[in-house]
Amino acid sequence: FKSQTITTQFTKDISAPVGFALSPVGSVSRWLGLTSAGVPEKLGCANPPLSPKQRDLCRKKPFLLPSIQDGARLAISECQSQFRHERWNCSTSDQPSVFGHELTSGTKETAFIYAVMAAGLVHAVTRSCSQGNMTECGCDTRLQGLGSPAEGWHWGGCSDHIQYGTWFSRKFMDSSSKNMTSSRGGHTPDTMNQHNSEAGRQAIDKTMSTDCRCHGVSGSCAVKTCWRTMAPFERVGAYLKDRYEHSIQVLDRSRKKVRKKEREHRRVPVDKYKLIHFNKSPNYCLEDRRLGVAGTRGRRCNRSSHGSDGCNLLCCGRGYNTHVVRHVERCECKFVWCCYVRCRRCESMNDMHTCK
Repeated sequence: FKSQTITTQFTKDISAPVGFALSPVGSVSRWLGLTSAGVPEKLGCANPPLSPKQRDLCRKKPFLLPSIQDGARLAISECQSQFRHERWNCSTSDQPSVFGHELTSGTKETAFIYAVMAAGLVHAVTRSCSQGNMTECGCDTRLQGLGSPAEGWHWGGCSDHIQYGTWFSRKFMDSSSKNMTSSRGGHTPDTMNQHNSEAGRQAIDKTMSTDCRCHGVSGSCAVKTCWRTMAPFERVGAYLKDRYEHSIQVLDRSRKKVRKKEREHRRVPVDKYKLIHFNKSPNYCLEDRRLGVAGTRGRRCNRSSHGSDGCNLLCCGRGYNTHVVRHVERCECKFVWCCYVRCRRCESMNDMHTCK
């Protein structure tokens, strides 16, 4: 027995917030470095479209290739999860840049992409270190033996060694070993991307937690062993999404002409934990093939929601269509002695709303 779906569509001229369906991840094995992407399905340092610096690092440390690939997958998946209810849903393509125009647009979206990619690389490399998959790194033992015996706990266990993952992420992604913000104020595209990448790495550190295990007779917890561990990447993604919402617009020093008022306004120092951008985001409501913007037409929305997934916001006030979906599936299954399962055939009718 196979489930089947029959769809009937009719249109309502109603404006309400809209939601969207996630686009497929596509070629998630491509890596986004500062100048290129690329860890193909067949791992190797000669074939990926890496920069010369990245290719050289790859040849020196080929054992990190699986972690580079995992980091890219982790970052793209989390980006799409965090923005699944937004007008920009972190859509990807099979093009080498993966993220298309957003990778170079200098917007808040660019900032988030660089931050989450750098964070994904730190997380994947560090996790591999802690799992003992590499001889070059392992657990962070610097705190072991320390603690507060009087309070009944000490540092031990396997703390995640984010220092190694952070170091490798900087070496692999950044064009320079230091941030090159000008004393005149402002950034270049390279230093902006580098700043946002560093903010992504700092997000791993800021979201770390302390885990402890009790020791003692009959579980008395007379002594506790504690260690530092990375947060699940979903929490890192949520942290960076909040930084995205509060991203700071800064001066683009590469522009030839900048108004004096604009120059003074954007000289405010920005700490390393915040995301920065040059330009306002495009209108993601309408399709713009030149910019690679898909628009929100046809995206699923939630008619009853007042949030970003609601039909009014997601559909940008254009209204939505309602599709009546008939879904037939197996249900109320019971095991029958001796050897088979008996199920009922259940049918449901549901409304599905999509943006006009």
